[in-house]
Amino acid sequence: MWLWITGIICFIVAVRVIYNRRSGVCTSKKLLDGKTAIVTGSSAGIGKETASDLARRGARVILACRNVQKAQKVADDITGTTGNGQIFVKQLDTSDLASVRKFAKEIIDTEKELHILVNNAGIVAPSVKTLTSDGLELTMATNHFGHFLLTNMLLDLLKKSAPSGVVNVSSDGHFFGKNLVVDDLNYEKRPYPSTFACFGQTKLPNVLFTVELAERMEGTGVTTNSLHSGAVNTEIFFKTNKITDYMFGFLFKLMAKDEALGAQTTIHLAVSEDVENISGEYFADCKIAKRSEQAKDRGLAKKLWEMSEMAVSLTQEDHHYAGK
Repeated sequence: MWLWITGIICFIVAVRVIYNRRSGVCTSKKLLDGKTAIVTGSSAGIGKETASDLARRGARVILACRNVQKAQKVADDITGTTGNGQIFVKQLDTSDLASVRKFAKEIIDTEKELHILVNNAGIVAPSVKTLTSDGLELTMATNHFGHFLLTNMLLDLLKKSAPSGVVNVSSDGHFFGKNLVVDDLNYEKRPYPSTFACFGQTKLPNVLFTVELAERMEGTGVTTNSLHSGAVNTEIFFKTNKITDYMFGFLFKLMAKDEALGAQTTIHLAVSEDVENISGEYFADCKIAKRSEQAKDRGLAKKLWEMSEMAVSLTQEDHHYAGK
């Protein structure tokens, strides 16, 4: 019995040690004095660690979060640990298009420059189909539609601030998003899938959005890349009431990267000189990584963009790219 338990413990420790040692780390020493960054979903987890790193480099950082009270505590903590007094909190719920528009308008009205936009906010799919007040499926709205609208509304500011960049936090979960039906992103014509399939079908659009955005931004000085953070011990799995999510959360707590290590690829794409002229790629462990076949489909990326425009009611005033 004890031998069996010891074996399991040794296996868990070995997996954690090996996985962490093989994980990529951002080695750039670049400072960001005079630069402005927005990190969505930065009140915890990878977003918090990303915001903290950017603050240590001297950036003016805006924490764009749903829970402003929680985010303000994080902002105060970042200021205390980095000495950077340019950390601000603004309310943003990416599942609510009105909230996205309000946030984006405030940024446009008050910020002269925007150099880094990190689209990090995300949720695990609920076990049953849930619609937002806009009639959009909750997971797709939070993980894709909200960031799609936000990015489009801020593109003009990003272009004026070039060189600048958009970092889209995706996941290898996008491999589970196969058979994406871009004209039925809200599951009106087909059954609501399993949690993993639903999550994957929101992470695949992150990659496809990046591909199409890179093409539309070509020659503007605005780059964009997506990424897989790896298996990271964050609170995301503990925000639902599903036993399976708690189980994954417990396993990740034992075997996965910590949040600081999980944020390294995001940070790398936001600051590293090595990626200044790279756009439209998918990264993991701070290097270009393999993506699914669907994620390479340029036609699918273009169609997703068009369907997303309709879903978020993108107006002509929101168009700040070289339309095709």
